[in-house]
Amino acid sequence: QVQLVESGGGLVPPGGSLRLSCVASGFTISTYTMRWYRQTPGKERELVASITQTGGSTIYPHSVKGRFTMSRDNANLTVYLQMNSLKPEDTAVYYCNAIDRRSYWGQGTQVTVSS
Repeated sequence: QVQLVESGGGLVPPGGSLRLSCVASGFTISTYTMRWYRQTPGKERELVASITQTGGSTIYPHSVKGRFTMSRDNANLTVYLQMNSLKPEDTAVYYCNAIDRRSYWGQGTQVTVSS
């Protein structure tokens, strides 16, 4: 069974840090571009990070560039999103996505940035 499971979300004060993890099962991620998205109620899902198959290249939107870092461990079927200097506007459900010829999604993990 193909599955992506995110973890690491939670409540953090502004300026804090969180590290999200996404573990795959049922397939190998090494041929997949991996991405993190986030979504808030009433808004479209927003791409926040993308990493190539080998991890050699990453892409971030301006809203998180310099604060978020995505990495991957293909051997352990895991990708990470290190989030620093968090802001209230980073509050969202964060989703992991694997895309090749197929696209797989996790169930999401809630991140809340609030004092």
